[in-house]
Amino acid sequence: MAKTLVIYYSRTGENYVNGSIKSISKGNTEIVAEYIAEAVGADLFQVETVKEYDASYMTCIEEAKAELREDARPELKEMLDSVAEYDNIVVAGPCWWGTFPCAIMTQLDALDFTGKNVFPVMTHEGSGLGSSARTLKKLCTGATVGTGLAIHGADAAASKATVEQWANANLA
Repeated sequence: MAKTLVIYYSRTGENYVNGSIKSISKGNTEIVAEYIAEAVGADLFQVETVKEYDASYMTCIEEAKAELREDARPELKEMLDSVAEYDNIVVAGPCWWGTFPCAIMTQLDALDFTGKNVFPVMTHEGSGLGSSARTLKKLCTGATVGTGLAIHGADAAASKATVEQWANANLA
């Protein structure tokens, strides 16, 4: 069986849910990442920024837009230094402005993906996978980018069967 790592960023607190701002105690992407881990025995690595995004969702998305525009690489609390032991790397995050949060990109820039299979997973409120596959092709040099998975954020908790089916089809 292939060895899989899920690298993910997830937001708790204020989030956009079905057209309004609601507070959630567990991030949608974290839920999906855990479902993947359960399905195929994957390891998890949560990307966390040193400077946290604003607690206000509206301010947070403006911060995310500015980071993307500046091609920023926020400092992380902890960094993976290698993915050598893994065959598959799932990169999961909320779809912010059509792609991953820049914090994910900080981590990806630091790794060698030569010969790896990389898969985009996005939680979203209407934008699907956005340009996440294109982002992975750009940042994960030497990797093969596989079939992605988009999960509507508001439905993350109820997505276990869908996530398991995707994980078993693509990562096993």
